[in-house]
Amino acid sequence: MPGTARRKRRGDTPPPRTGSGEIETLRGFLDYLRASIAAKVDGAPEPQVRTAGVPSGTNLLGLLDHLTSVERSMFLGDEVADWQATFQAAPQDGVADVVGRYREAVRRANEVLDGCADPGAPVPRPRTAGRPAPSVRWALAHMIEETGRHAGHADILRELIDGSTGR
Repeated sequence: MPGTARRKRRGDTPPPRTGSGEIETLRGFLDYLRASIAAKVDGAPEPQVRTAGVPSGTNLLGLLDHLTSVERSMFLGDEVADWQATFQAAPQDGVADVVGRYREAVRRANEVLDGCADPGAPVPRPRTAGRPAPSVRWALAHMIEETGRHAGHADILRELIDGSTGR
């Protein structure tokens, strides 16, 4: 239209193109979100990466530490005694340590998922505290929700730290 200003395009990575299968589609979106949040934390400066950006105490490094625990619990069967404690990275752990642990948890979770063909079947993981494993479908949908929620938090926290934006 004449006279209307063109909007500046952001350099965001668009959502993934996936296959038509249910598991392939869900995994594509989960991997997209996983890469997005890891990129938000990777290279973030100390000590700001640990600094709470909001009164609740949420910080960028803690978000990724928490997601590492969620991945390991959901797909590897790890038990977590105190979920609130997972939101704080250990003082001796640097950004590279936490990002590396997250990527390793994702790699191992994907190894588990590689063997899953039926979205209605339970996640093939060790049983935790008598709790049955959820279906692959539920686990993937939950991980998309959990990772997406915290990736949004990470977007805001990283922008507050150094102005970095985009996915």
